[in-house]
Amino acid sequence: MTQKLYLCPTSLVTSPQSVEGDAIRLGGSLAYAHGFALIVAEGGRVVSNLQVTARGMEQALGALPLGLQQEGGLQWENLQKVHTPLQCGERVVRLDQPQVMGILNVTPDSFSDGGKFLDDPAVARDHAAAMLEAGAAIIDIGGESTRPGAAAVWEGDEIKRVVPAIEAVGQMGGAISIDTRRPAVMEAALAAGAHIINDVSALRHDPRSLGLAAASGAPVVLMHAPGDGEDLHADAQYANVVLDVFDWLAHARDRAIAVGISRELIVLDPGIGFGKTLTENLALLNALPLFHALGQPLLLGASRKRMIGALSNEVPAHQRLGGSLAVALKGMDAGYHLLRVHDVAETVQARNVWRGLRDAALTDFSCLPGV
Repeated sequence: MTQKLYLCPTSLVTSPQSVEGDAIRLGGSLAYAHGFALIVAEGGRVVSNLQVTARGMEQALGALPLGLQQEGGLQWENLQKVHTPLQCGERVVRLDQPQVMGILNVTPDSFSDGGKFLDDPAVARDHAAAMLEAGAAIIDIGGESTRPGAAAVWEGDEIKRVVPAIEAVGQMGGAISIDTRRPAVMEAALAAGAHIINDVSALRHDPRSLGLAAASGAPVVLMHAPGDGEDLHADAQYANVVLDVFDWLAHARDRAIAVGISRELIVLDPGIGFGKTLTENLALLNALPLFHALGQPLLLGASRKRMIGALSNEVPAHQRLGGSLAVALKGMDAGYHLLRVHDVAETVQARNVWRGLRDAALTDFSCLPGV
C-alpha cells in the first residue's frame, strides 16, 4: 500500500507573539497554529506521528522519505494560503475573518423550521431580510431537505420553491447561494440571481453538474457525503474518518479543477452530520484545522445538527442554539471562512466578540517574556 502524509495543526494559539513568532496563520484567517502532527498513514492506519512546531517543520519535512517530501511541502504551503475573496455580483465576501451564511429553507419538511418559510413567502422574505440586517454575508437558499430519510424532490418543484426566494433576496442586495444537487435547479437559480452553487453531493449527483458549474464561473461549495445516490447518508464506511474525508475532499477538488472550475472558486465542507456517527462527527470537529492543508476556503455547517441533540438530552432542533454556537466558535478557532447557520444574529454577535478578542490578542504584547 502507498503511504500518505497529512499535516495536521494540533496546537492553536490566539496570536503568533504568544509563542515568540513560532506559528503560522491558517488559510489567511485569524487562526494561528503553533504545533503540528506529521501523520504518515497506510491503508487508513497511522504508522507514524511526529510532533513539531512551525520552526521545526522544514527540517521535519526534509527527513521524510522522498516520496512524501513533495506532498508535505505542498500541504505546508496550503496551510498558509491566503484566499481570494468570493465575488458575488456586486458584493465581495472577504475570507480574512469568519463570515456567516444564513440558512433559508423553502421546503415542507426541513428538520429545523418545519416548512414555515415555504407556506408563507412574506415570512420567508422577512426572515431573509432579518438575517441580512443581522450581518449575514450570504443567504443559502434550499428547496430540498437532505436530512436522513427525506423524500426526493422533483427538480421542477424545487425550482418553483427557490426561484421566488432568490429573486426576493436579490432585490435586497444580498449575496445568494443555491443549496441544490440538481443541474436544472442550479441553472434556474443562477439565472434568477444566485451567485454560489452549494452542492451537498460535491457535483456527483448528476454528471451534468460539473460542466454546468464550470461554464457558470460561479463559486462552488463541495461537501463530503458518503452516498452517491438519492441517499447521501448511505454507504458510510471509514477506515479513519478524518483521513478518509480529507482524501475524499482532495479528490472532489481535483475532479472539479480537471473540468475547468478555477481553484479559487472552490470551497470545501467536511459534511458534519452526513453519514457520520456521533463519534465520527466529534473526531472531524476536533480535526477541523487539518482541512486547511487542502488549500481551499472552508465552510462549516453544523447548526442545529442531530449531533448537538445527542449531546443535549435529545432537545429538539429549535432548542439547540447553545450547542450550535459552541460548534461555530470551534470553527472560528480553526480558521473556517464560512459558517452556515440558522441563528444568524446570535452567531454574528459571537463572531464579533471572538473577533474583538483576536484583535486584542494580536496587539497585546504584555504576555511576552521581558515585557
